[in-house]
Amino acid sequence: MTDLPREPEAMAAVDESALVSRAATGDLDAFNTLVDLHQRAIYNLCFRMLGSRMPAEDATQDALVSAFRGLARFKGGSFRAWLSRIAANACTDELRRRGRRPAVSLDAAPPGSESAVDVADAGPGPETLAMQSEQERTVREALLLLPPDQRLAVIMCDMQGCSYEEIAETMRTSIGTVKSRIARGRDKLRRQFGGSAERSSVSDRP
Repeated sequence: MTDLPREPEAMAAVDESALVSRAATGDLDAFNTLVDLHQRAIYNLCFRMLGSRMPAEDATQDALVSAFRGLARFKGGSFRAWLSRIAANACTDELRRRGRRPAVSLDAAPPGSESAVDVADAGPGPETLAMQSEQERTVREALLLLPPDQRLAVIMCDMQGCSYEEIAETMRTSIGTVKSRIARGRDKLRRQFGGSAERSSVSDRP
């Protein structure tokens, strides 16, 4: 099976709890720093959940605005998980508005640094880039065929590198349920790609 692309490494460590505390008092500079830290991952989550750029941009914007307005309700724990839950809810609202499984827009890859799937920096040639682009579209299409709960769990685990604890906090469920959703999602992806567990890197984690 095609390997799921992973998020780039996170920015240098900062005192996120201090930023959250300052942002909760209305400090826009602190909140903007939090946005810089997380908006790419949140946008990529929304893009992979919804399958096209404009709805993902809208969901990301809604999530960030809701987060700023609701910072007083953040009671600690993983800020990324809290923000991811808000973004996931925004995506769920969009899917409910559509009333159907989202169609895949194969030409809707986000431009520039907002790309949902990063291309290696080693300078691959046009043929390699074309193959990577096709694989990325195939992965996006396959993800959109998963139920939203399995899709979110697989995206957060296999593409964004979140821990089971963070995913459970985001989805407000148990770690056992998270593992079950990831396992079912991975199994469906393997069947779609016609691959086996031994050929897929997404089954490396227990």
